[in-house]
Amino acid sequence: MVNKQYTGSPEDADLRRADSLAREIFSDVANKWAFLIIEALGERTLRFSELRNEVEGVSHKMLTQNLRMLERYGLVLRKVHPTVPPRVEYTLTEPGRALRATVDGMCGWTHQYLGHIEAARRRFDA
Repeated sequence: MVNKQYTGSPEDADLRRADSLAREIFSDVANKWAFLIIEALGERTLRFSELRNEVEGVSHKMLTQNLRMLERYGLVLRKVHPTVPPRVEYTLTEPGRALRATVDGMCGWTHQYLGHIEAARRRFDA
């Protein structure tokens, strides 16, 4: 399997530059719904309704928008089965599974430091 990587200019991959493609991608992908969708899919293939049940609190509109964005960036594969009504399934692609490792790290970080963060918030809000 060939690992396709970005071959554009270094400026396009620089998150510090406001006009970089990397910042646009990061801005779109680094949101709570995208992270939760990626985590929910994991190694599974899920239908829209199953994903909506897995990602508690997401609206139909937000799930649709985020799935479209993740598909646009090649992180999610959308497969439509020719049935009546159509059955649509979502699966992480190779880059999506690679991003999931980062999402898993964020989830682990949250679990590890949740008590610390809660204590800091109580001190700050006092």
